[in-house]
Amino acid sequence: MANPKRPTKRKVEGTGRVTPKGASIPRKRAEQAAAHAPEASSRYTPPVPSAYYESPRWVPVLMFTLFGLGMVIIFLHYVDVLLPGARSNWWLLAGLGSILGGIITATQYR
Repeated sequence: MANPKRPTKRKVEGTGRVTPKGASIPRKRAEQAAAHAPEASSRYTPPVPSAYYESPRWVPVLMFTLFGLGMVIIFLHYVDVLLPGARSNWWLLAGLGSILGGIITATQYR
């Protein structure tokens, strides 16, 4: 079986490296980079205590209370029971606002 003849490579001008091989960074850019580098701190920073990362007990209680209150308000709105002016959409807004408050509180829970 004969090998097919490969085409000859041709050199294309204008491609390849943009800067010459072994070139260094211009002095002005090197000085700018050194000026923006952070300085080493000689002060000791103690680790953050684990109690800092724990949420107070009221955060999950408030979160679940807001979720539950919002669901109860929306349920009572659709069942049309016990809510004065239950035909008003303000009850839906109050229920959804309560659920949104629970979601916002959930983002603070650690």
